[in-house]
Amino acid sequence: MSKIPLSYYQSDDVTGLAQDLLGKYLFSNINGKLCGGIITETEAYAGITDKASHAYGNRRTKRTEVMYKTGGRSYVYFTYGMHHLFNIVTSKEGNPHAILIRAVFPTHGLQTISERRKMAVNNKNIANGPAKLCQALGITLVQNNILLDGDIIWLEDRGFRPHRSIITTGPRIGVDYAGEDAALPYRFLISNTSELEKFIE
Repeated sequence: MSKIPLSYYQSDDVTGLAQDLLGKYLFSNINGKLCGGIITETEAYAGITDKASHAYGNRRTKRTEVMYKTGGRSYVYFTYGMHHLFNIVTSKEGNPHAILIRAVFPTHGLQTISERRKMAVNNKNIANGPAKLCQALGITLVQNNILLDGDIIWLEDRGFRPHRSIITTGPRIGVDYAGEDAALPYRFLISNTSELEKFIE
């Protein structure tokens, strides 16, 4: 299967991309261990005008500088002193849009994912949150600011298109600090993952 080209991520439509990412495959090959799964939940962050974004108000720090680069690279950050979160930088250089990948349905490297998460791979909680996802796929700050067409982290389009009837749209999680922007419908979720079991390899 071919990797999604970097040009795909360089659209200015961050909410459209966040929804289109549902059903795409996210892979990691870290320490020689290939793992992956189908993206089932995303959140869009619309750059300098979005009060929930790390780049709101054109904020540029050592951490956020990667968001201002050309889309198609990772933005991994560490939060609460314990969790890594994986984001995809999108849009053109200087326009700091990003999409948080909140959940995947594991399909590849199930034994490794089970060992990393210390639970059975069929446990519905194994990768159903952004920190759990990073732990399952072995993603840490080491993988920050890498292009997503290489051999460490990449995405593939294998033709799966979740039907609109199983896609839920709503406000993002944990962004109460963003005022009225906390209510924006920028979170996208495959609400029924039962049909995804047929994709396990």
